[in-house]
Amino acid sequence: MLLDAAASYADSVGTRVLHAAGTQFEATVSFAGLHQVLHPILDLLPALPGASRRALGIGLGLYEGQSAAQLMIANAALALLEHAARTGPVLIVVDDLPWLDRASTAVLAFVARRLSTVRVGFLGASRLGEAGYFDGVGLPERELLPLDAAASDTLLRERYPALNIRMRQRLLDEARGNPLALLELPLAVADSPAGATGAPRGVLPLTRRLQSVFAGRVEPLPPATRDLLLLAVLDGTDDLSALRGDEGGADTLKAFGPAERARLVRVDAGGGRLEFRHPLIRSAIVELSTSEERRAAHRLLATRRPDRPELRAWHLAEAAEGPDEEVAALMQSVAHANLRRGDAVGAISELLRAADLSPNGTDRGSRIAEAAYLGATVTGDLAALPGLLDAVRRADPDRAGSLAGAVAGSYYLLNGDGDVDSAHRLLIGAVDSLADPTDAHHKALIEALYSLLMVAFFSGRPDMWPATDAAIDRLVPWPPELLRISSRTLADPARRAASALADLDAAIERLSDENSPARIVRTATAGAYLDRLDGCRAALHRVVSQGRDGSATTSVIEALFLLANEGYLAGRWHEVEAWCDEGLALCDKYSYRLLAWPGIYLRAMLAAARGDEAVVRADTEAMLRWAVPRRVGLVRGYAAHVQALAAHARGDFDTAYRQASLVSPPGELSAYTPHALWLVLDLTEAAARSGHQAEAAAHARAARDAGLAQLSPRLAMLVSAATALADPDPGANEPFVAALEVPEADRWPFDLARIQLAYGERLRRTKATIEARMHLTAALEIFQRLSAHPWATRAGTELRATGLAVTRTRDIAPEALTPQQREIASLAAAGLSNKQIGERLFLSPRTVSTHLYRIFPKLGITSRAALRDALEQLPEE
Repeated sequence: MLLDAAASYADSVGTRVLHAAGTQFEATVSFAGLHQVLHPILDLLPALPGASRRALGIGLGLYEGQSAAQLMIANAALALLEHAARTGPVLIVVDDLPWLDRASTAVLAFVARRLSTVRVGFLGASRLGEAGYFDGVGLPERELLPLDAAASDTLLRERYPALNIRMRQRLLDEARGNPLALLELPLAVADSPAGATGAPRGVLPLTRRLQSVFAGRVEPLPPATRDLLLLAVLDGTDDLSALRGDEGGADTLKAFGPAERARLVRVDAGGGRLEFRHPLIRSAIVELSTSEERRAAHRLLATRRPDRPELRAWHLAEAAEGPDEEVAALMQSVAHANLRRGDAVGAISELLRAADLSPNGTDRGSRIAEAAYLGATVTGDLAALPGLLDAVRRADPDRAGSLAGAVAGSYYLLNGDGDVDSAHRLLIGAVDSLADPTDAHHKALIEALYSLLMVAFFSGRPDMWPATDAAIDRLVPWPPELLRISSRTLADPARRAASALADLDAAIERLSDENSPARIVRTATAGAYLDRLDGCRAALHRVVSQGRDGSATTSVIEALFLLANEGYLAGRWHEVEAWCDEGLALCDKYSYRLLAWPGIYLRAMLAAARGDEAVVRADTEAMLRWAVPRRVGLVRGYAAHVQALAAHARGDFDTAYRQASLVSPPGELSAYTPHALWLVLDLTEAAARSGHQAEAAAHARAARDAGLAQLSPRLAMLVSAATALADPDPGANEPFVAALEVPEADRWPFDLARIQLAYGERLRRTKATIEARMHLTAALEIFQRLSAHPWATRAGTELRATGLAVTRTRDIAPEALTPQQREIASLAAAGLSNKQIGERLFLSPRTVSTHLYRIFPKLGITSRAALRDALEQLPEE
């Protein structure tokens, strides 16, 4: 490709290009390569002196006669090229130099060393490690290194943007920076089984062009060497022990000799390892073998791997000539073992292979359904779901509603059309169709019930819960602990969470030893409305860091938004931005529309607190457009909460009251509405400040009567503050004091500052100026640190009303760069693009762009060009 580019450029600037390429077919034909080079200018042959003309013509087979000495032919060729160069520059371009015939090589080497005084250039190429007659002729050489990781990824993304993340990484690993391989491999896998799952086992297929590159180096090897190489490739471990068999090692190592000399492999006899110099050599070896040779090799390898059940299962599966339930069951057991180790991607491949080997339609359908379930709920392969679910229906039409298939189908419905009702019906129907829907040890049933619970939770509708509760409560001997906890804390925490608090706290304590991303996320989700996320942070960070490779995509998305939720409450708002950006980028990549809403909600809450009305408007309009026609109550509640907070920030308490009342009417905490817990203060304060004093009192009383203060210290703080705001007596400040005396109240700085602002306002109005200043100053400092500008303005205005001079909030310096923002700014200042920065920091280019958009105003600059100077002026951290 580089030769083609060079030739194309030369042609575009008026240089005459003479092409040639060495081929295996003509490698023994004298002067075949020279004929290719000179053929376009042979019309100039009559211009040469007679002896030179005759010598060159006979050498090229144009005339009959006795062949001249090679030196004479070389001089004649040089003279012909010099004559051609009189009318303009000439460039000789020769590909595959090692395959040129010996005679042409000698002449062209002679010519190339004598071109310095004429307008003729020579450009040749050979593959690294291929010996040929051109070696050692003394011409300048330049080794072209493979593309680096960033350039390889850029090439794949630009040419094949639809590749999923795992297939793209697989191709990058196999190509190792070879541009031809990067361009050709996606074409080869497009119509192969490898392209269907995104996680193929073994070797990748080759296109014809790649075969010509790699297979040509394998074909000349002795049969014994090729047979041994085939065993090595199909074993896939680079372990020589399986290749030696019972015959010992000496003969095996000797048989590898020709492959080592051809620079195809490296053998480490001492370490017992074999290494292929390029992954695609493995593909070439497989493509040169017959199907029977491969099956025989797999049968042999299966006998040599009794200690590796997963390898033995794969070898037996690849050796099978038709359906085989024994091997299929073995493959399924290997898939489950890999799943327990966290390898969901491998488990999907193994389940699909087990399905291929299943003689029974029911077994085949259930195995495909389980693969579809893992793709939907773990790895993020929603795009493959329709095809897999169709395969389930074809394999077993009567049982297409199996539990795994129903869970996968519900994910597709939720993230496609957002059809909560159909997803709920699909799951309930699948659960009720079981012969025994009460078995608490039925793993597929439990997974289906987790999905059913989350469907009911997202629906935000009471009518979804009776059937969900009944399906969970009838489990025998009892529901699994985490499922029972979740059904109490997510369904209706105001009425049901108290009985599960001890078990929830114990489950959170055990997270330090938990390895399952799904269990970590489910535990954290169960504790979210009860302010337990701080105890889950370390485990959630572990889910994100370990799952970014695509092995647990859905868990990573959920963990990112749970971390953002905890960061919002804890006042680490710079983290909220980063977590939301990364999670939303993954939702876009994998088409998880439903999972995106918690991230959009948290991003909008941040905007509401900071007075960014444009973001609030855009995000809440998007929530309502999606949620209202689908009757998804939780997302409608998200929008109402954001709009209520934004209205509070700008002092529009009538709007805040209306919006907060949409989540739960004043005076009650609506059943099956967990989000009502988070709006107790918003609704009560808005009611009190908009002239609805009776409603404010009723709502504060409802929160107290429900015992919310016993569920978490934060809720206790909010209930006390709501009680104070609902009391019209200006001297009734004991609830304010109780709110501020909640242990570790500073863990929730934004809530704390709101309460201090409200308390300070009341104290100022009752002439308790000194105490008012203390609380208002504390609130102002928090609001400034959080960049909660509308709230800082309110606090500053109240402070000035006490007679204290306050710097106007718009003149206050913005918050400092976060460590991540400083790192992004440094990389951008060094000249890296957004894409390159993202690759280093595991962020999407869009996330990097968003960070830079926020960094520029903090540094007081407007462009990347000013970054370096601005960073140099920052104080050292």
